[in-house]
Amino acid sequence: MMVLSWLGEVLYPSKCILCGRVLGKQETDLCGICRVNAPFYPYSRVKPAPKGILNLRFLDSFTSVWYYEGDVRRSIHRFKFCRAAHLSAGYGRMVAMRLAESFPEGLDYLTWVPVSTLRRMSRGYDQSELLARAVGRELCFPPVRLLKKIRNTRPQFRQETPEARRANVAGAFAPFESIDLTDKRVVLLDDIYTTGATASECGRILRQMGAGEVHIVTIAAARRR
Repeated sequence: MMVLSWLGEVLYPSKCILCGRVLGKQETDLCGICRVNAPFYPYSRVKPAPKGILNLRFLDSFTSVWYYEGDVRRSIHRFKFCRAAHLSAGYGRMVAMRLAESFPEGLDYLTWVPVSTLRRMSRGYDQSELLARAVGRELCFPPVRLLKKIRNTRPQFRQETPEARRANVAGAFAPFESIDLTDKRVVLLDDIYTTGATASECGRILRQMGAGEVHIVTIAAARRR
């Protein structure tokens, strides 16, 4: 077994989830360079962003691991569009740490922003579901599917204004099944937070389901200038 493990590491060495460098023996998920230089996102539930930076309609708080730029951006692009599903494990560990920092008192439901059936078929998986399941494994708190996407929308990055992004996702989500979320604290996971239009629409549906609190946690966030 030790020989097989050694051979596997030789043939398929562990690599940094951001830049792809081969990791050293004492490194996990991130190489030393990325651990120091990756653009860390500084705000969280316990340290909110200054007013005007975020659009938290129907949401109580937001946090992320990094800003969406450089190697972080390239890594998430591989995860979403290049079938690099294996990156979900490393992302899950990083997001789980941020989530644990923000919610030391715990939460009631962990869920994710779903993609449409068509997009799932084209990509081969729902990247946010993979993330949620990886986070759940780290926290020993299995995620629950609360939402479904009922309309295939145009990619949000192609919408030029916040208004266009909100219109693009309006009515695109619905409850997956009838679950009473009355006064429950729900944490919603996604890969990227840009203008908040998608997260806010999901938050609106979760509020309609009775959720007392809805919080959003992502791998990365667009930097507001």
